[in-house]
Amino acid sequence: MATHAHMSRFKAATGGNALVGAGVGATLALLAAFGRKLAVQAPTALAGDWDKALALEHKMTLALFDKLRDTEPGASGRRTVLLTQLKHALGKHALEEENAIYPALRLAGMDAEADALNDDHGYVKQYLYELPDLVKDDEAFREKLAAFRADIERHMRQEENDLFPRLKAALDEAGTSRLTRRMNQEGLKLA
Repeated sequence: MATHAHMSRFKAATGGNALVGAGVGATLALLAAFGRKLAVQAPTALAGDWDKALALEHKMTLALFDKLRDTEPGASGRRTVLLTQLKHALGKHALEEENAIYPALRLAGMDAEADALNDDHGYVKQYLYELPDLVKDDEAFREKLAAFRADIERHMRQEENDLFPRLKAALDEAGTSRLTRRMNQEGLKLA
């Protein structure tokens, strides 16, 4: 908490200039926003190479699905909040994959696989479009959520068990580092 003495010193240092104070405030707001972005991307960035980081995000996403599944009937407010969190997590994850990983798959000669994964992302958006309308209808919500979770888990397993290992084998150490950096840069855009 700023004391009167601190405020007096600040005014003396800036000459009481409101523009300087506004500039300092804007700078602090930008630093806070960037710090939040780093905090959101940190678990991914600290997980290691791109494949391990994406596997961690898969695990965290499935945990959100489980929280949604475990909501009580009539908990439409809780479901709405969790759906917002899920939509944000999947949006960030999709940006990382679509702007870094899938182009790398194409460069490694896996065009059809990258296209199929990208198509799956379209269905993810469809589920995210439909689920908010069902939060008050417990049976329909649970049914749609279960189908969504099954589809997304199949997508994740295909990536983790087949495609990501094949891509990683096609990359040298420098390529892996470059792809990890690019993936994290993409994640920071929506973090």
